[in-house]
Amino acid sequence: MNAMKRALERLFRILPLLALAGLPALPVLARAAEPLTVRLGYKATDRLVIVNCDDVGMCHAANEAVIDGMENGLITSGTIMVPCPWFPEIAAYGKAHPAADFGIHLCHTAEWRYYRWGPVLPRVEVPGLVDPDGNLWRSIEEVYGHATPEEALAEGRAQIRKALAAGVDITHLDSHMGTLQYDLRYFQVYVKLAAEFDLPLRMASQETLAKFGQPNVRETVAAQGIVFPDYLIHEELGTMGRDVGDFWRRVLKNLKPGVTELYIHAAKPTAELQAITGSWRTRGAEYETFTCDAETRALLEREGIIRIGYRPLRDLQRKR
Repeated sequence: MNAMKRALERLFRILPLLALAGLPALPVLARAAEPLTVRLGYKATDRLVIVNCDDVGMCHAANEAVIDGMENGLITSGTIMVPCPWFPEIAAYGKAHPAADFGIHLCHTAEWRYYRWGPVLPRVEVPGLVDPDGNLWRSIEEVYGHATPEEALAEGRAQIRKALAAGVDITHLDSHMGTLQYDLRYFQVYVKLAAEFDLPLRMASQETLAKFGQPNVRETVAAQGIVFPDYLIHEELGTMGRDVGDFWRRVLKNLKPGVTELYIHAAKPTAELQAITGSWRTRGAEYETFTCDAETRALLEREGIIRIGYRPLRDLQRKR
C-alpha cells in the first residue's frame, strides 16, 4: 500500500486532474443537495457500508471466499477480474445467482511473479498493454510507459462486454491497482466507461483528493451523472497492523454518517493462494473477519451499521 500511496502522490502532482477536460458529454446535473444516504432511502445520520471484495476471479481461493462471504458472511459486493483464469467459475456463479452484487475490477496489470494473464482482446489489438511474454505489465508505471489510453479503453470495454455476455449483472466499476485512477488520461477512460455502461464508480474520498490538491474531482464526476460512495477506506490500509480483524473493527466502529466502501481482498488461505502471493495471510484473515468472525458481526449490529451493495447506487444512477 505504501507503493500505491507514493504513486498517487507522484502522479497527482505531475498530472493534475484540473477540470477533467475531455470527459464524455452527458447532461450536466445539478449537484444533489440531499446526502447519498437520503437519496438511497435512508436517514442522513445512517452509516451504510459496502464490504467489497476485490480480485474475484483471480484464483479459485478468491472465488470460494467471496461466495462464502456473500452467502454466509458480511461481504456485500465483489469485483471480478475478467482476464484471469478463474473468471469462468465466478461468471457462472453470477449468472446462476443474479441477486449477487458483482462489479468489474478493470484489469490492466498482472502483478504476480509466476501467476500471469494477458488481455481479453487479441494481443495484436493492444500491443502496448502486453510485456515481452505476452502478459499484462506488472506495474502501473509500465502500463503508462508502454500503452495508450485508447488501448486501455478498448481492453476495459472488452472486459465489461465479456462479463455481460457471460450473464453477470454488473453493478459498478473499479480499477485493479488503480491503473485507471492515477493519470488524467487514464482517469478519463475510467469515467468514460462508467458513463458508457451507466455504472457507479469507486472514487477516493473527498479528504484524500483534497490532500493531493484535487478538491473538485468528485463534484466534476458527479456532474456527469455518475454515483459513488461518500468515503473509501484507502490510505488507512497502510496502517494495518498484525491483527487484521482488529484493524477492520476499528474502521467499522469509526464510520461516519454516509456510505463508506471498504475494499478487502478476501481469499481462502489455500496452497494455491500461498503459491500466488505473499499477502496470503492478510487475504485469509480478511476472509475470516468478514465471513466467520462473530465479533465483527456483533459490532455491526451493536453500532447499527447498515450493509448494502453497489446495486442500490446503480439503481439510483439509472433513475436520472
